[in-house]
Amino acid sequence: MLVGLVVAAAALLGALDGIERWGVNQLFALRGPIAPRTPIVIVSIDEDSFDELDLQWPWPRALHGKLLDVISKGKPAAIGLDVVFSEPSARGAEDDRALGAAIARAGNVVLGAALTEVTTPLYSKEDLNPPIDDLLDRAAAFGFVNYRQDEDAYIRSASLARAFQGEVVAGFDVHLHRLGVRAGIPSAPPFTAQTFLINYRGGPKTFPTIPYYQVVTGEVGPDAFAGKIVLVGATTPVLHDVFPTPFATHGEMPGVEIHANVLETIFQGVPLGRAPRSWGVLSAFGAALLAVWLTNRCRPLVAFGLILAVALGYAVVTLVSFVKGQLVLEMAAVPLALVTGYGVTVVENFIQEQRKRALLMSLFSRHVAPEVAEAIWQQRDQFADGGRLRSQKMVVTVLFTDLKGFTPVAEKLDTQALLDWLNDYMEIMAQLVMDHKGVVDDYAGDAIKADFGVPFARTTEAEINQDAVNAVECALAMERELNRLNQIWGEQGVPTIGTRIGINTGSVVAGSLGSKQRLKYTTIGDSVNTAARLESFDKDLVDPYFAKSPCRVLISEATLQCLGDHYITKRIGEVKVKGKEQIVSVYRVLGKKGALEPFASLRSAPRVRVDVTVRISAGEVTVETPIYDLSASGLACFNLTLQFEQGEIVQLTVGLEPGTAPIAVNAKVAWSAEDRAGFAFLDLRPEDQAALERFIADRSPAPAGQSTGAAQPG
Repeated sequence: MLVGLVVAAAALLGALDGIERWGVNQLFALRGPIAPRTPIVIVSIDEDSFDELDLQWPWPRALHGKLLDVISKGKPAAIGLDVVFSEPSARGAEDDRALGAAIARAGNVVLGAALTEVTTPLYSKEDLNPPIDDLLDRAAAFGFVNYRQDEDAYIRSASLARAFQGEVVAGFDVHLHRLGVRAGIPSAPPFTAQTFLINYRGGPKTFPTIPYYQVVTGEVGPDAFAGKIVLVGATTPVLHDVFPTPFATHGEMPGVEIHANVLETIFQGVPLGRAPRSWGVLSAFGAALLAVWLTNRCRPLVAFGLILAVALGYAVVTLVSFVKGQLVLEMAAVPLALVTGYGVTVVENFIQEQRKRALLMSLFSRHVAPEVAEAIWQQRDQFADGGRLRSQKMVVTVLFTDLKGFTPVAEKLDTQALLDWLNDYMEIMAQLVMDHKGVVDDYAGDAIKADFGVPFARTTEAEINQDAVNAVECALAMERELNRLNQIWGEQGVPTIGTRIGINTGSVVAGSLGSKQRLKYTTIGDSVNTAARLESFDKDLVDPYFAKSPCRVLISEATLQCLGDHYITKRIGEVKVKGKEQIVSVYRVLGKKGALEPFASLRSAPRVRVDVTVRISAGEVTVETPIYDLSASGLACFNLTLQFEQGEIVQLTVGLEPGTAPIAVNAKVAWSAEDRAGFAFLDLRPEDQAALERFIADRSPAPAGQSTGAAQPG
């Protein structure tokens, strides 16, 4: 309602008048030109006439008299001279008398006057500028020829009469209409409105036009003017009598052609009227109410479509009213009310929805992850009794992770430092879960449970497979991050740790679990239990794998089938997982194919970064390249200019230190990716082995707390 009042007030105060004026132009453009029906012909003072007559302006008035003599011989209904003769001729009185005599001979000539107004802060001055007496006394009448322009300089309206010094002065076109009717030109009944919108027939050249020079030179005879209203006026822009109109938006409409359109409007009785302001106010108010009602009843896009249809319908009604009824309706108020009503209502509804959302999120985000709270909001219409989210069965990839080596850390740090250390670890790992589109389901001590594929049920195999890929990618990211953290902790004197990760894909039940006071969104089922068993598989046994990598990733065959051929895995074997009757095949994830160093976790010997090079010989080709890292069992290098195949046997020559003999050894290509490759030594001599171990030992500090049992189960 407020929107309707605001728009209505804007219309009443004229704030929308600029849009209304532009709208009138568009209505004319949509309607298009119409052939005039009133017999009107224009004699144009144009560029061709200036060229042919070779005269400077103002032309001799005697020449105008000659023109009138030719025209009057054709018995025209009336002649209108749209030229102001308010001063005597510069060529003398004889020039004026010649024109006056011609005007008298014609007997039906209407002359023009320029009604001007000059307003300053100190005074206001009006001047009629009528023709001189020698001409005025012989003319049938005279009237003002100039029009009031709108604020945008367009001429859209005409006045039949205007006040001058307390008297009413009739317009130029009124006298021509009177003479035309007297001569027998059919005319509609006169209308009472003193000012009206001109019903333009078209742009320049809509009315028949004859150049001035063709009349005075005899190229066009008097018969061309028989029974017609003849208008004589300038059409050349040089004389500055051109204006913008709805059909001449660049200001190219001659004033004499505007008079022709005014006469056509009067004779045909088709002036354009405007709907009352009250109509615009009521229409805007009704449009705003309709927009609010539709927006509240329909979805925003549907409501927008309906409101757009209403606006288009109103535009059609406006055009039909303009073309058929010569009535100009309010064009800006109604569409503005529709759009504003829609926009304000959408914003208001959005704000209210955000408030409700904030309330719901505040209720649930304390118990569940923000992602789950978001899902609850999306499914807010699907709540069962008691405010619990309805459970649903879906295929999910579940990831469990638990720390290995936590006990030495707990013994090393005090209580607050231990809690801070654990929170930092949890924060990093939880962020990795979220980065890989997973949801942290639960924390239990130093263990994390994450779900990939909730809270929205997956409907395609591709989506299920992608969840499994996301979970494995998350596990590998955890491995990389744990390597980085162990390096930092080692430098700080904190014991390093490892982690076990178990991943399984299968059917689970997801939903709200707990009491009304403490609600939790989680997943339950055999598939969840299987993932937990994979994480704790052989946890109490010494696993030599942790000497190679701080992170062990075990997956089930169900997860493996979702991964495609993109990962390097090693089958552990078929084992009976504790608490399960069926046999579950277990696979260890070693890395991703094509990664920088997918087999890095297979190299058990300690490795160091070095600043030495290696010569690689394969057949007759030898290349030298920097070493990325070096261990007693192999090396990795980069900036290779030669591509090697996995499994290929090559010869390596490594120079460790200046002054020492280089080490020569056969090696097998363990992996190759772009300009990098890893090599495993095959037949390293004992003395070279010892030299390598000394070289590496000098450059690799022992991890802090290594003797405290960091590899023990935690």
